[in-house]
Amino acid sequence: IVQAKKIPDVKEVLIPIAGLPSDFHGYRIVQITDIHVSPTIRRPFVEEVVEVVNSLAPDIVAHTGDLVDGSVDRLAYHVAPLERLVATDGNFFVTGNHEYYSGAVEWVEKVKRLGFTVLLNENRIITRGRSRLLLAGVTDYRGGRFIKSHRSDPLKAMSGAPSTDVKILLAHRPKSIYDAARAGYDLQISGHTHGGQLFPWTVVADLYHPFAAGHHRYKNTQIYISRGTGYWGPPLRVASPSEITLIKLVPL
Repeated sequence: IVQAKKIPDVKEVLIPIAGLPSDFHGYRIVQITDIHVSPTIRRPFVEEVVEVVNSLAPDIVAHTGDLVDGSVDRLAYHVAPLERLVATDGNFFVTGNHEYYSGAVEWVEKVKRLGFTVLLNENRIITRGRSRLLLAGVTDYRGGRFIKSHRSDPLKAMSGAPSTDVKILLAHRPKSIYDAARAGYDLQISGHTHGGQLFPWTVVADLYHPFAAGHHRYKNTQIYISRGTGYWGPPLRVASPSEITLIKLVPL
């Protein structure tokens, strides 16, 4: 219970990128994910998470889904502190499976009002000097089962983009890594698994997902999976601590 309810520690992760332009050396992406604002995760928790994230001076804030368990009407007050997040190049959001259980269309609009750019199989180009980074985001891996137009498509998320030096995909579930690798992304950033959250599900997560937590490589694409910023269900975490993740891009 103590592990679940505490404000997550910051986990710093260095991601080496081959050919990373000097303009993006040390680029800071702060990932929060799987907060699961709900009857047991309320506004004070969100406020403290925002304070920690802002203290890290992010270039980007990336929320990789499962923000809530409940409707906009019930939880708008509790997610409101997220509008105070500050990042040099913006705050970005992709849907997780729990958004679809809670009214995805309404939550997408609410998250936009909180100051996030929501990437629904879309991309944005971030420019530093003469260098360009593609930041793409996909809907949840199973989103198309709920809303036909939300079928997750990492290749579509690249469409219309110019040539860039680095390609990063925000995708809630690690299973998007197969399509991300085929599409040629350098890095996928995900959540969803909670690292299993508590034993023995920590073992089950390793069996069910291509990667359950941490930094891995699949073919030419790297992936980082956060254990989540909150928790799902009862406030319990065992052998799988929550995290706020500071991802730094470094040259290979």
